[in-house]
Amino acid sequence: MGNHANDFAIMQALLDRPVWSALTSHQAGFAVCSGPCRMYQPDVAPFAAIDPENSGNVSGIIDLLSTGLGGLTFMQAAPVAVPQGTIPVLRARGVQMCLEQRLKDIPRNEITALLPKDVPDMLRLVSETEPGPFFPHTHLLGTYWGVFEEERLVAMAGERMRLPGFCEISAVCVDQAARGRGLARALVARVAKTILARGETPFLHAYAENYPAIALYQSMGFRIRRHMNIVKLARVNDNETA
Repeated sequence: MGNHANDFAIMQALLDRPVWSALTSHQAGFAVCSGPCRMYQPDVAPFAAIDPENSGNVSGIIDLLSTGLGGLTFMQAAPVAVPQGTIPVLRARGVQMCLEQRLKDIPRNEITALLPKDVPDMLRLVSETEPGPFFPHTHLLGTYWGVFEEERLVAMAGERMRLPGFCEISAVCVDQAARGRGLARALVARVAKTILARGETPFLHAYAENYPAIALYQSMGFRIRRHMNIVKLARVNDNETA
């Protein structure tokens, strides 16, 4: 009983701060550090986090903001502090969902693993559909899958944050003309099966008001674990210049 309770507490701590958990474990090689603060390399992802054991020391955030592209995004269960010299340019509520039921098999022969040569197509699709941050080197964080029609990428999904025992599904997007055919469901299932095969639990994030996406994920066996605070910070001077 004691070990089970301890394992549950560790799991909660990891998922409550997924950015920090990823950048101090499986994805430490993608981290840029300043004091107790860490961020993903600027061409990989816009996310940053502060050491939960030293969360009062925010001095490194200003240094990292000079490196980040257009600001740094914090996503965590706890409230996000706004240090002096910064300004929040985005505040939002999100939900974190974990797969809790057996995944149904959704065979789609047209799903294919995406390769580095497909990055321009991936960036185009993300620009057109806006599923969330996706940068030129985001694809290095994990495996991405897609569907091509007439040599045009029309749908994709893949892996982003990876932490001990868990891997995040992200960049779920479908071209407007290809919607309503179950491609998002099939791609999420394909990514989830890859994660499950490694003995990890798939999880994902969505804005709290994105009800259609949440309903889709719930129908697949994902359940809302908790709400998350999402805050994008910029330097005051940078914001005034913009």
